[in-house]
Amino acid sequence: MAQNVITGLDIGSNSVKAVVLEVKKNGKFSVVAAVKKPSAGMRKGAVSDIADCAASVSRVFAELKEISRDALRNVFLGIGDAHVKAHVSRGIIAVSRADNEIYKDDIERVGQTAQTMLKLSPNRTVIHNIPREYIVDGVGGVSDPLGMIGGRLEADCLIIDAFSPAVKNLMRCVEEAGGGVSGVIFNPIASGRSILTKNQKDLGTVLIDVGFGVTGMVVFEEGKIVHAAVFPVGAGNITNDLAIGLKVSVETAERIKLLYGHALSGEVSHRDKVNLSKIDEGAKGEVSRRFISEIIEGRLAEILEFVNNELKIVGRAGRLPAGAVIVGGGAKIPGMVEVAKQELRLPIQIGIPDLSGLDISDKNAKDDVEDPEFTTALGLAAWGADGGDGKMAWPSGIKEFIRKVLKNLLP
Repeated sequence: MAQNVITGLDIGSNSVKAVVLEVKKNGKFSVVAAVKKPSAGMRKGAVSDIADCAASVSRVFAELKEISRDALRNVFLGIGDAHVKAHVSRGIIAVSRADNEIYKDDIERVGQTAQTMLKLSPNRTVIHNIPREYIVDGVGGVSDPLGMIGGRLEADCLIIDAFSPAVKNLMRCVEEAGGGVSGVIFNPIASGRSILTKNQKDLGTVLIDVGFGVTGMVVFEEGKIVHAAVFPVGAGNITNDLAIGLKVSVETAERIKLLYGHALSGEVSHRDKVNLSKIDEGAKGEVSRRFISEIIEGRLAEILEFVNNELKIVGRAGRLPAGAVIVGGGAKIPGMVEVAKQELRLPIQIGIPDLSGLDISDKNAKDDVEDPEFTTALGLAAWGADGGDGKMAWPSGIKEFIRKVLKNLLP
């Protein structure tokens, strides 16, 4: 039973989200639980205090155990701190058999060669090795060379790696809370699993995950991931900006952002005022909602500029037919779609998971999961439930990937 119950765990800088899926005998997924609790011991997506982080995960696990004790045994963990990097690398091998037919072991070997060519430092760990294109005897555009005939096989791969201590610390927090880690996945890739359609991935789209501490992005085209990046700014920076600009506490600034914030200042009247004393008894005076919006817009424009610069690097700025899909807590700021259209010059939509194919008996769980904040946790659970897209990210299969990750990361 335990292997049929999978938990996706998204440990963010502001909150910990978990979604538990059960794989039914007919192959469909059922949402067993969705839990969100405040986070502690995290900064910019990385562990800053193991004891505090483990305690916040424990609070989530305590609620999950009441629903399903199997939920803690098979946890797929998201990672997305600012130290995650993406590189393009090419591997080249000679096909091993005399008849020049390409077998699975040739495909695995060329992917490993691409990874080896990077010469990563010892404190880096590969999270994903994603084939973007195969080339057989100089002819490119091959998505799956299995069974083809050729003497030379090349693989153009996107390698996503992370700072090893950061991954170990995150895994240790889960283990100290009583969970067992079965896989580690880059957060925006997990979000893409729960949000993006095949058509969006084929046409070309960028998924933007605006978290509290960091913002991640991943670009899809022709069904493959072509680029990924993480920036050390997020919705929490907006809160800090408001605290400084309005001279209020961070807690008060967060409430102001949620209650009165708007991403596009031009849509807010100068006449609209916010009485600070109604939000915090220690605060005095009134502030213009336009001023609040100007602070929010300025920081969001910076975040979206980072995204657009990355799109320029890979030649996709303004050239993704399926546009941009924005998820994460920052996606819920009113006016986000409008300001993103201005900055990226692409069609924009807020990503809300499509639950039509899921069995959800608990209305509260349904309401929780239908939220841009839960896209990563749901995607992590779904990735674990169906083994992910093996051709896309884990050429050796999920079991081999997990074995290697745990061997490399566990002390």
